[in-house]
Amino acid sequence: MKTFCGRANPTTGAMEWLEEDENYDYHQEIARSRYADMLHDKDRNVKYYQGIRAAVSRVKERGEKAIVLDIGTGTGLLSMMAASAGADFCYAIEVFKPMANAAVKIVEKNGFCDKIKVINKHSTEVTVGPDGDMQCRANILVTELFDTELIGEGALPTYEHAHKYLVQEGCEAVPHRATVYVQLVESKRMWSWNKLFPVHVEAEDGEKIIVSPSEMENCPGVPSVCDIQLNQMPSSDFTILSDVVTMFSVDFSKPVRSASTYYRVQLEPVKSGKAQIVLSWWDIDMDPSGMINCTMAPYWVKSTSAFQWRDHWMQCVYFLPNEEPVLQGEKVYLTACRDEYSVWYKLQKARGEEENKANVRVESPVCRCQAHLLWNRPRFGELNDQNRTRQYIESLMKVLKTDSVCLCISDGSLLPVLAHYLGAKQVQYFFLCFFFFKFFKANHLEDKIKIIEARPELLTSSHLEDKKISVLVGEPFFTTSLLPWHNLYFWYARTAVTSHLTNNVTVLPQSASLHMMIVEFQDLWRIRSPCGTCEGFDVQTMDDMIKNSLNFRESKEAEPHPLWEYPCKSLSDPQEVLTFDFRKTVPQHCLSTEGSVNLSRKGKSHGAVLWMEYHLAADISVSTGPIQISNEKGNCEWNPHCKQAVYFFSSVIESETLSDLPSAVTYAINFNTKTGEIAMDFQL
Repeated sequence: MKTFCGRANPTTGAMEWLEEDENYDYHQEIARSRYADMLHDKDRNVKYYQGIRAAVSRVKERGEKAIVLDIGTGTGLLSMMAASAGADFCYAIEVFKPMANAAVKIVEKNGFCDKIKVINKHSTEVTVGPDGDMQCRANILVTELFDTELIGEGALPTYEHAHKYLVQEGCEAVPHRATVYVQLVESKRMWSWNKLFPVHVEAEDGEKIIVSPSEMENCPGVPSVCDIQLNQMPSSDFTILSDVVTMFSVDFSKPVRSASTYYRVQLEPVKSGKAQIVLSWWDIDMDPSGMINCTMAPYWVKSTSAFQWRDHWMQCVYFLPNEEPVLQGEKVYLTACRDEYSVWYKLQKARGEEENKANVRVESPVCRCQAHLLWNRPRFGELNDQNRTRQYIESLMKVLKTDSVCLCISDGSLLPVLAHYLGAKQVQYFFLCFFFFKFFKANHLEDKIKIIEARPELLTSSHLEDKKISVLVGEPFFTTSLLPWHNLYFWYARTAVTSHLTNNVTVLPQSASLHMMIVEFQDLWRIRSPCGTCEGFDVQTMDDMIKNSLNFRESKEAEPHPLWEYPCKSLSDPQEVLTFDFRKTVPQHCLSTEGSVNLSRKGKSHGAVLWMEYHLAADISVSTGPIQISNEKGNCEWNPHCKQAVYFFSSVIESETLSDLPSAVTYAINFNTKTGEIAMDFQL
């Protein structure tokens, strides 16, 4: 059966109806899942196995049968560990049907059919009793329901329900407890992901400063956690203001409450500075004594010798509502508020305990200024990048004249303000967001820049007061873009407004180019690598299932990743593969290219990375790809504000010496101008 799905095409801007297979959703879910990453997480798997063995032993020593409840079983791995450790019976619960079906096959293949029952339900729908899903309550509770924030996948309500209805009082739990740790830091880099800094513009009539509205300055932002690979954040990018302290812990062997609450700790700053950021991570003790511990602590807290790479659990960055000056040795209170699914933080000066308690409100923060809904964190960082802004200012100064009529096509961009300050006679801006009315007002520009509330293809002469556009500008940046080339929407919008442009119109950027490079990843390859066996259990069925779902579509597509978080080394030089001339309209025919990339370094060819470069004006370009590549080792430093496109090769070629290198990787890349999609194929 086929299903029609509506979607806005991110590149062409057109509304499309696509005919999809009825299983498309679940194939996409499996293909983009992190199951492989979890199965490759040796530290996690070993610690779970040790904890499960210990829990089964404790129950057996009491002379009881070991009955295990495994919530969110996935592949059935933890249930198989329990059965191997001597559990008498395991109830393995998995709500996602394709995953539950795979778990049944994996359990059968490993010979545990008589010991494990897979239940395809949400745990809150499971029944207990002679005619129920479970014959009796379990006395061992095993779960892996955690995300980077610990509670974001609904662990607390799930545990709360399980203790009420599915497990015995005083049951064993693996993990036994989780502990959340925090550290207060000052970081201009991370703070730039949450606030817009003033922008200084040197204009002919003196320096101008672009400021944000007061609502934005005092806005608490959005409550969603910023989860990143903190181990890739150099120590030079933040200043530690406090020791690491325990914020709260949850004992999973006792009844758990999911209702909103707060926790407070007193901190004594170890250094004076501006408290802006709370860094946070957690660890889990698999046993009551805490001897079997699995931690997410970053590199400056634990020795790197014990470092385990993982992408399913990272570290959290929380932004305080406002930056607070703190003095070394002068105590402050840090409060963590949480609801069922998220955590947020507040910092207060140490005053009377009762006075501080009265100031605690557990309601989740809400963005009031709209900017945090419009711009994601990398976008804030991009807008705060002074070097990048300088390149746009230099380019605009080259193309703007005193009689320029300027139109800007980009989402949430500062370009209209820059164009006005740099002398454009008239500036128009396509954008539908109330925030920008407030933004222009804060800079006294509400009558200087006209916002056109229409899509480019619906632009009329009356919108432009019968004037023709002499300068068309864009960064380009659009909030709907996921892959680098989705921002080619600028080209389609430029084509749509052609009739309103002067014959000698200046377009900035004048063109763009697509670039690629072959890389070896330090760790990211694990998310796509088959596992085979995991702790002695055959999970090939899972590998096949992921491969099948990838082959359904995703294996022939690139996927977006912020590569500053995922170290890799280049095995080839960067190569330009396609160019797009914005001075002309989008052509009717496809743009295709074929060629080869020479491999110049030894290593494993895991995949190709692709990115865009925009040529703003003569000799000025901005890249969404590598900032620099070390020639010796090929280590790459990536643009931290953008996601690059990664195309994983289906097979990996390893070359130990330059003599056994495949001399080149051949490629075929096709840009379909009708659909705006790029198809690619690589041969090793």
